[in-house]
Amino acid sequence: MRITPLLPLTLALLATPAVYAEDLPKAVQQLQAKGAVIKGSFDAPNGMRGYAAEYQNNGLALYLTPDGKHVLVGNLFDEQGKDLTAEPLQKLVYGPMTKAFWGKMEQSAWIADGKADAPRTVYLFSDPNCPYCNMFWEQARPWVEAGKVQLRHIMVGIIREDSPGKSAALLAARDPAKALQQHEKAGRASTLKALEQVPAAVQQKLAGNMALMQEMGLQATPAIFYKDDQGNIQSQQGAPRPEMLEKILGKR
Repeated sequence: MRITPLLPLTLALLATPAVYAEDLPKAVQQLQAKGAVIKGSFDAPNGMRGYAAEYQNNGLALYLTPDGKHVLVGNLFDEQGKDLTAEPLQKLVYGPMTKAFWGKMEQSAWIADGKADAPRTVYLFSDPNCPYCNMFWEQARPWVEAGKVQLRHIMVGIIREDSPGKSAALLAARDPAKALQQHEKAGRASTLKALEQVPAAVQQKLAGNMALMQEMGLQATPAIFYKDDQGNIQSQQGAPRPEMLEKILGKR
């Protein structure tokens, strides 16, 4: 899996093994001093040594020249045009990152849509005023109603002034799943009202969801996360095209 550059994620907090400064060549240490977080090293052609790093919330490959005195930064391609950088970055940077954030989404304040024992779980950051969130809700109905998928809506409020209050209203509802279903089913005709006085416990949940969204570098809804058939974590920004639905939700 490769994470799109449009989805920058904070990696420095992850519990991946660090390469300590004393183990690094001086040329690599110089980049480390400028903020690059070295996640590991890997073999590279022609006597070079590769290092996988996180810099300003993005994966970055460093290539140390054979003399150990110079570093090249960027992707390396062979004569067939194969990207030799993608696999090491996936293994050392993006893979551990996505697993860590999946765990954080599991612990967030989400509203379930579908059976708890559904074989597939899909997370999405959702705003009550987001028409594309509603579109994905509609797209997913055949899978959810068949018991094949449980959508977990991580409620946030970013689109309109009343979005936080509406998300709070859903989280505070006596039956959040039913309240969410009524809201999404009604679409533009929804009568969901924003809470004017948000209970402290609900505000804490909403703040936690917003903080997670910010930590993951997300700026729009829906932001969808799912596991593919190989168990790799994938992402989709915005309502997916019809041909993407089976990749996200599984076979219909």
